[in-house]
Amino acid sequence: MATVDIHTHTNVQHHDDHEHDEHHEGNFWTNYIFSQDHKVIGKQFLITGILWALIGGTLSVLFRLQLGFPDANLEWLRPVLGGWITPEGRIDSEFFLALVTMHGTIMVFFVLTAGLSGTFSNFLIPLQIGARDMASGFMNMLSYWFFFLSSAIMFTSLFLSTGPAGGGWTIYPPLSALPQAISGSGLGMTLWLVSMALFIVSTLLGGINYITTIINLRTQGMSFSRLPLTIWAFFFTAIIGLLSFPVLFGAALMLIFDRSLGTSFYLSDIYIGGEALAHEGGSPVLFQHLFWFLGHPEVYIVLLPALGISSEIIATNSRKPIFGYKAMVGSMLFIAILSFVVWAHHMFVTGMNPFLGSIFTLLTLIIAVPSAVKIFNYVTTLWKGNIIFTPAMLFSIGLVSFFLTGGITGIFLGNSAVDIQLHDTYFVVAHFHLVMGSASFFGMLAGVYHWFPKMFGRMMNEKLGHIHFWLTFVGVYLVFFPMHYIGIAGFPRRYYSWTNFETFSGFTDLNMLVSIAAIVTLSAQFIFLFNFFYSIFRGRLAPANPWNSTTMEWTTPRFPKHGNWIGEIPSVYRWPYDYSKPGAKEDFIPQTIPYSETPESNFPHENELIKLEMENGSAIVVEDKKHH
Repeated sequence: MATVDIHTHTNVQHHDDHEHDEHHEGNFWTNYIFSQDHKVIGKQFLITGILWALIGGTLSVLFRLQLGFPDANLEWLRPVLGGWITPEGRIDSEFFLALVTMHGTIMVFFVLTAGLSGTFSNFLIPLQIGARDMASGFMNMLSYWFFFLSSAIMFTSLFLSTGPAGGGWTIYPPLSALPQAISGSGLGMTLWLVSMALFIVSTLLGGINYITTIINLRTQGMSFSRLPLTIWAFFFTAIIGLLSFPVLFGAALMLIFDRSLGTSFYLSDIYIGGEALAHEGGSPVLFQHLFWFLGHPEVYIVLLPALGISSEIIATNSRKPIFGYKAMVGSMLFIAILSFVVWAHHMFVTGMNPFLGSIFTLLTLIIAVPSAVKIFNYVTTLWKGNIIFTPAMLFSIGLVSFFLTGGITGIFLGNSAVDIQLHDTYFVVAHFHLVMGSASFFGMLAGVYHWFPKMFGRMMNEKLGHIHFWLTFVGVYLVFFPMHYIGIAGFPRRYYSWTNFETFSGFTDLNMLVSIAAIVTLSAQFIFLFNFFYSIFRGRLAPANPWNSTTMEWTTPRFPKHGNWIGEIPSVYRWPYDYSKPGAKEDFIPQTIPYSETPESNFPHENELIKLEMENGSAIVVEDKKHH
């Protein structure tokens, strides 16, 4: 039986009809640079994230050239890399480690955290919940500019004479804590730490805003049970970020103290050149605990928004209601909780108590359950659907594929007995690049293709989108699938050269294949870049609702101004996945359509609500078990 509640204004803001109808008058700087409009800020995050993805991808190709072609003369790179090319025509070994460090940092934090969450949380939250803007436009603007400042500092470090940070993206001490250790531990590491501190401030400002907006600014009728899965994903992601990023901030602050003020949080019994340093009593393992307390939730900070985006796209393009709405929300909640109690599975080789290792093994394997629920629900939604293979749909299905294949290898690494053998090999690299990196990147691309018409009022070229998908999808598997076999053989990650190990000589061709596939995959992204920027200015004008979607963002004008809706914000009457409803005139019913206008497709309990709609004149919250 349905539970009926006449929706009141408690905890939900029904915005003033005239307060924000018109675009705020201003000049170029206030409208497009220091804008407080969530849509403009989302585009700023997107463009910055795309530029960083290009830089991060290029760095990966540079070190893959060294690994795939160890005997090749790379003298032709000297005009770009200068002194980092040795007289023998190889990439300098310390610069190789810096390339790996910067690639990981850029892709994890600047692309898949800021570029993904920053873009779609900003752009979609107000539009999909029926809000004029974020709770604090000024805080939203600050969030982007802290990110921009962080980006500028990190970018500057690439051009230092001593090179950028070179301790791996995890910056484990004591290497990162001793400026005199290697060139990559000098000024480049200091700039890395300052940049990350600013980045964390940006993330926290954004997260506070997202949570406040979702809780307080939903339009009339938009109960939590009617939120699209995208909003649920952004909500949980923001909560995870608020709880975990301050821990990394503290870890980085103590690392700065060890580097600059002579403290010993992470250092003890260190000898350099036969001389003992003054540090005593610290533990580098402490840093690992602090880093991975953020590091593993970070996996889901990256992954959950991509999963939320794909949920929306798969339901829309399957022309079916999402299967198991409540199970999808519950699995995200369960993942968010468990993400905080599995961090030590990254630390099985630190000498931890085997009993403690078994606890983290158990918790790690348990987190596979809600992940499997999501995959099952995606497949069930696709099953017998009237699937429309838009580029966004293809990238969403690609995400499900990577999430599945990468997740399976996670079961190996979650087992402490197996992980001890595979730790710091290319098996680990393959695992997290599939389940976190590539899956989330595909979710980001899916979101761009799907919401591009709402962002820019134009359509991207679908044929170019299909070519982009297939080249990238095949390329990613050719890059990372062979790495599993190399890793099982014991091939260690972050090694500059493997030619001195006879054991690995049999993998010469496989390493070459991986490097060639990486070059082709990066090249394929230029198809996307052309399609993206060309379509902004010359793409076909988009219809108001090009995908026949049910959610609220498609009820705004084609080019929504600051405030999003002209006049009153529409009320919400139903859940967000009324696709292919039996008896309906069309195969989708927007959330803003009252039940009184769809008597031919209403379920019996929905017909009971028509009278209440007419009597109350407002939206009605319905907890409908049939939908969920």
